[in-house]
Amino acid sequence: MARLPASEAISADLRAGIVNMLRGCAGLRPGQSLLILTEPPGSMHYDPGLAPAIAAVGRSIGLRVQRRVLAHCPRASAPPGPVMQAIAAADRALFLTRRGDQLRFDPILAQTAPVMCYALDRMMLASDYGTADHRAFVELLACLNAALARARHVQVTCPLGTDFEGPGARFPETGGEVSIRRFPLSVFTPVPAAGYRGTIAVAGFLTGTGKSRYDPCDLALADVLRIGFDGTQITGFAGADADAAGAHYDHVGAILGTRARCVHSWHAGMHPGCAYRMPAAANVERWGSGAFGNPRVLHFHTCGTVAPGEISLNVIDPTIRIDGVAVWEDGRLYPRRVEGGDAILARHAGLAALFAAPETEIGLAPSGRLCLGVSEPATG
Repeated sequence: MARLPASEAISADLRAGIVNMLRGCAGLRPGQSLLILTEPPGSMHYDPGLAPAIAAVGRSIGLRVQRRVLAHCPRASAPPGPVMQAIAAADRALFLTRRGDQLRFDPILAQTAPVMCYALDRMMLASDYGTADHRAFVELLACLNAALARARHVQVTCPLGTDFEGPGARFPETGGEVSIRRFPLSVFTPVPAAGYRGTIAVAGFLTGTGKSRYDPCDLALADVLRIGFDGTQITGFAGADADAAGAHYDHVGAILGTRARCVHSWHAGMHPGCAYRMPAAANVERWGSGAFGNPRVLHFHTCGTVAPGEISLNVIDPTIRIDGVAVWEDGRLYPRRVEGGDAILARHAGLAALFAAPETEIGLAPSGRLCLGVSEPATG
């Protein structure tokens, strides 16, 4: 087994999270090969000790482990030829780099189905977010997707004024889901916006979806911004930041050559073990990679006709009623309220306890809202 320095010792919980990812999600077995793709040295998006820990545990369970560097880039694009060859040659590739997230909806990765790790540090991987049985969340994903697909009516509200509704989920036959394996698995399949209409209320900031880097990538909001939409079209902005928001959408659409005021899809977090313990304002991009799996966060893919779009709209503490039943209520997911949920909780030890006492830290400011910068948002 590869050894880490004593100060980097691997705890039992961290080992359990790594094994859950490598066996439960990646499906790797002794004798198979793992390629770990990391960001260049000096990047702090991921904990620099995460890759060595995964490599050490991987070797201890009989895997052949290699590492390569794959830098983040301003636009989503295929990895260089030698890296794509290495991905194809490995039994499984693991992305500890934002490049994998950029390409999560790109069919170029579909044949190899690499794993994208959304546990950004060893603490997250060693927590319930990383150690809760991956297979349970595969089942929960199927259960929630089925409930949304057969629904006749879905309504979403939030404390800031979000209120939109539509005819359940009309998932496309192809192209609606990611082409990677996500670990931890923490959101359901994006629900197409077509057929939905109403108001999205957001506070704190508008930010990117992780697909592209552009300047400015974040727009600070002084107060609640309300975005009206009808199907796939934004119909207007209301609030103190309405003009700035409209200009931001038009700017991003113009520089990236995409349909600016398009609403593509939405989905919410479904993993009660997901916690983000730093203020979102400290690093909004990292927050977007680490907090979205908590059931307190619902986000829209907007500004673009292909998922995930270019601008993310983040709704906090949603209530999602599926045919009148609040399956998410004030940011908390209740699996027992959907058909098949009871059976999933019964099959997986500890899962019911996790949903009974979910993590609530998602990087909000002391005001209880998202915030960008040092000043608090308005509370009125």
